[in-house]
Amino acid sequence: MRNIIENFPLFSIILCLLASSGSLLLKEKAAKIVNTALIILVGLMSAILMGYCYLNGSFVYVMGHVPAPWGNEVRGGVLEGGMALFFSIIMYLSMSGGRKKLLEEVEETKQNLYYILDNLLFCSLIALVYTNDLFTAYVFIEINTISACGLIMIRQNGRTIEAAVRYMIMSLLGSGLFLTGVIMLYDITGHLLMSNIKESVQTLISTGQYSEPLMVTVAFMIIGLSIKSALFPFHSWLPDAYGYSTISSAAILSSLVSKGYIFILIKIIYRVIGFEAVVQSKLLNVVFVFALCGIIFGSISAMRENDIRRMIAYSSVAQIGYIYLGISFGTKAGMIAAVFHILSHAATKSMLFISAIGLTDTSNTSRHFGDLTGSAYRNRIAGLGFATGSLSMVGIPLFSGFISKLLFMEASLQNQYKMLPALIVLGISTILNAIYFMKTVVRIYSPERDLYKGREGFHVIRFKEEKEYGITIILFIILNVVLGLCSGPILNMIQIGIESFS
Repeated sequence: MRNIIENFPLFSIILCLLASSGSLLLKEKAAKIVNTALIILVGLMSAILMGYCYLNGSFVYVMGHVPAPWGNEVRGGVLEGGMALFFSIIMYLSMSGGRKKLLEEVEETKQNLYYILDNLLFCSLIALVYTNDLFTAYVFIEINTISACGLIMIRQNGRTIEAAVRYMIMSLLGSGLFLTGVIMLYDITGHLLMSNIKESVQTLISTGQYSEPLMVTVAFMIIGLSIKSALFPFHSWLPDAYGYSTISSAAILSSLVSKGYIFILIKIIYRVIGFEAVVQSKLLNVVFVFALCGIIFGSISAMRENDIRRMIAYSSVAQIGYIYLGISFGTKAGMIAAVFHILSHAATKSMLFISAIGLTDTSNTSRHFGDLTGSAYRNRIAGLGFATGSLSMVGIPLFSGFISKLLFMEASLQNQYKMLPALIVLGISTILNAIYFMKTVVRIYSPERDLYKGREGFHVIRFKEEKEYGITIILFIILNVVLGLCSGPILNMIQIGIESFS
């Protein structure tokens, strides 16, 4: 049984690839079933793997039993299994919540293609979680980029095509920098497997060799992945990509895609270069400045928006800044806060996008705040979901966002040089979050004006009319509350996973 479980990471990746290829021959309904079954099966294997690693520790699986330097490896651990499980849950809920709209937003002949792209994207995310090889990571980063670009532009209108082109240009720039870093690292160390690279890097650091090339290499990787995950000031592609794609695509892109890049960055910091070496390089100080700027700029931009989906998209710029802020502290507490916020933001932001479409559907598909007045009464479950997500983003106790902000504040106290600016920015950001999210909640729960009563497109949507959508929102709310109320065991597993990285 043990040997079978240790194959689960590789099984998950291969199943995703097979599902993508097999869906080429299937019609839309069959492709949908395959996609749903795939996500559930990978989620189950990830849960079993997480429990196994919690009891027995992490492991490295050598594919084909061919050792380094020729072989390839995947690594299983508590953090990897937990992240893969969480990605599966968010992927399932994002697809479930936007499935009805998919029929309207995507041409019938292309719906099969949508599920193929989604399977490929899911495959790349799982591979980034489990891989122990840098070049394999680069390959799946490119698969992730191409499939995400396809999910953006499959809606086939002018705005989505423009957004996809901007996304592709910025992503390829980030991929190029990351690949350059991989090449330089291979040239310096002669290895591609993470554990082997780390041994060589530690030897080089102890002897003082190649110190400047190593710093440049790390900088290229950090900048490349920062561009791909939309850290300020590399976020220009994000609002249109999230704001004009299909609702499932927006939920997936905002909650998962950027998190896959950040997770591989965390693995590089710990398992390739070494945490202490990265801290000593002072590169995290630059990340700290960008993170603070991103938190403030993203919040101000969201506050100035009059389009609910673009407001949620700009909020993601601020939330990505939070994650990088935790990384930039250069402490274990900061890293734990960053990893927890990956979970919190994924659960909350996807719920906000899914809830927003329910509010706009009952408001003649208008996304402008003026037309959303009273929309929470016309679609009560969507209003409840949006209000819950907003409270979480602001940091109200009971929800996951409160735990995130508490962890970031605690982590900032452990770094005397970064404590004051971090606490000031966190306080300002919380106020700005309250302004634009609570303003929206007040708007959707304001009594409906006579102007909209009886107008075409402004109608009531009841739970029984959209049961799958309603159940999805309820599950999102439960997930958010679980993260908020049961954070202790989750943080313990994150800590165990990070310690095993070291």
